[in-house]
Amino acid sequence: MKKATTDGREAARVCWESLEEWTRQRVQGYIQDLLEEEVTELLGRAKSQRRQAVDAGPGYRNGYGKPRKLTLGGGTITVRRPRVRQLEERFESRILPLFARRTPAVNDLLPELYLHGLAEGDFDLALRGLLGEDAPLSAATVARLKAKWQAEYQTWSTRSLGDLEVVYLWADGIYVEAGLEKEKAAMLIAVAGLSDGRKVVLTVRPGYRESTESWSALLRDLKARGMNAPRLVVADGHLGIWRALAAVYPKSDEQRCWNHRMVNVLDKLPKTAQPQGRALLTKIPYAESRKEAERLKRAFQGWAGRQGYEEAATLLDHDWGRMVAFYRYPKEHWVHLRTTNVVESPFAAVRLRTDAAKRYKKVPNATAVIWKTLLLAERRFRKLNAPHLLKEVWQGTRFAVGVRVSKRKNRKTAA
Repeated sequence: MKKATTDGREAARVCWESLEEWTRQRVQGYIQDLLEEEVTELLGRAKSQRRQAVDAGPGYRNGYGKPRKLTLGGGTITVRRPRVRQLEERFESRILPLFARRTPAVNDLLPELYLHGLAEGDFDLALRGLLGEDAPLSAATVARLKAKWQAEYQTWSTRSLGDLEVVYLWADGIYVEAGLEKEKAAMLIAVAGLSDGRKVVLTVRPGYRESTESWSALLRDLKARGMNAPRLVVADGHLGIWRALAAVYPKSDEQRCWNHRMVNVLDKLPKTAQPQGRALLTKIPYAESRKEAERLKRAFQGWAGRQGYEEAATLLDHDWGRMVAFYRYPKEHWVHLRTTNVVESPFAAVRLRTDAAKRYKKVPNATAVIWKTLLLAERRFRKLNAPHLLKEVWQGTRFAVGVRVSKRKNRKTAA
């Protein structure tokens, strides 16, 4: 009995160790059977069955093609495509298309691995560990992927936006550790908050962060593709975006990012005073009303003035109207409207990718890869709070200190 138990455990251990290979062999046999059945359905007769006078159609089997490696999510198998001759039209397999070497799921896996930090030099080793030693993969796959992304990016950049109901728009220009820096350029990005609560990336393009011309070109492009005038645009303090917005979408309200403003103010303080200054500053945008925010602003200015930091006190007054525009919108949305974090947060993945490998020597390559990274991040975007209120804002409902004060029905936002 003891020997039987030992043998049984040993057999189970061997079975477990060979389970991956056993599974691949079964899948390989199953797919080969499907290929055979596909030809049987096409010809109307099974393999080795003689053709009858009333056969369903012409054509006959003519052996097999060369063995082909096919990579699936569970590993790599080898199959052979049955060949068919004397057909009126060329036979195209629905199961295994001509020249296919990877399933769509594996094709989707490759860009995600690359964009989440896998460098080109590690590609072959890592993928063979996941997909098997026979996987028909190489680092050259990445180069082909980037070329494909550039083509996809061009199509995406010209798509129509006329079917979107854009309520809020976040815009920012962000520098990356890439070849773009040599031209003192940034990635200009716009993310929309839609009336159904979704956040979507609208555009990604290289430009100059403080340039009115770059931002004007971006906004004109969005308008030409059918985007309506957003109710509120959230951006940083560079004058370029505001001048461009006044020219292209003059009816949109403007909100400056509080994160950028607080950094600017703290830069005017000595390091020893910054902790206390930050504690006073951070209370301002979280005040329950504009009136309370103004009281807290005066409290900071009083403290800064007494300490001799007049420049910091004065800077907080600059562009104050744009700093508190969010109070004219639903209170549930304030958390989204105070800053450009909607753009900054997903761009952290871009910085991780570009810091890991400074490979972007050309602007088109950088743009396409950054765009693809942001689209991956977009899948995980959380919806905006209180989506039912977004629809009301879109329709023209007015709010004061976060509370509804009137409702205008069926009003469309002007383009």
